[in-house]
Amino acid sequence: MASPSQAAPAFVRLAAHPLRWRLLTALADGDLRVRELTDLAAAPQNLVSYHLRLLRDGGLVTAARSSHDGRDSYYRLDLDRCAHALAGTGAALHPALRCAPAPPRLSEDPRLPGGPEGRAAPAVLFVCTGNSARSPIAEALLRHHSGGRVAAASAGTRPKPEMHPRAVQVLRERYGIDISGQRPRPLDALRRRFDRVITLCDKAREARPGLGDHARHAHWSTPDPAAAVPDGLAAFGQVAADLDTRVRHLLPLLAQNPQAAQTTEAHP
Repeated sequence: MASPSQAAPAFVRLAAHPLRWRLLTALADGDLRVRELTDLAAAPQNLVSYHLRLLRDGGLVTAARSSHDGRDSYYRLDLDRCAHALAGTGAALHPALRCAPAPPRLSEDPRLPGGPEGRAAPAVLFVCTGNSARSPIAEALLRHHSGGRVAAASAGTRPKPEMHPRAVQVLRERYGIDISGQRPRPLDALRRRFDRVITLCDKAREARPGLGDHARHAHWSTPDPAAAVPDGLAAFGQVAADLDTRVRHLLPLLAQNPQAAQTTEAHP
């Protein structure tokens, strides 16, 4: 057990500041730019940038340049790092509190179709430009991890003629998922309403803000693995692993009551 004179854990010192907590909660749903965080936090940009730097130094937040407009950067919350930090924080108070449960499989949540509440399956749309790699990978992983209890779909703002063979390969070899019969489709061809729309491509988000009348928007800034040189399997494997982590963290959010999970993200 911690002694009374022991300093508070780093996570507590970082997250307890009211502005930093607002920034962390704003980034919990998706990646945002500084000006969007400034609007959400209702604070001057220089103050927001200062606290973002502290969060980056503490390893809770990362930043990457927009692949569409290199003058901008997207900030991202490292949820796995936060989970480990929270576990360490609990253990600093008492050893019995070192507990960081993994995100549950969506198929086990009783609030989804088949459970006592019996509400409709959540519908999630992933969007990128070509719909040939990132968005179909995310779609396939969400369907896989949810046991098919999410209406997952993907589309592109300018779809390619066919799926990228490396995307097909990485899903088959690493996850046992076959999307070889799937074809990219245009965003405008979709006629249904989605509970969540998640953009994976900076260009798609910045070029087409809003993306229609949907309940909730988020952005996962994900590099295009097809742009990697050389165009090998490693880049696709890295993107698939990153999307796999983000999809697993999405599952508990999808199990929430929709009225209790309203978005805090500002639209670009």
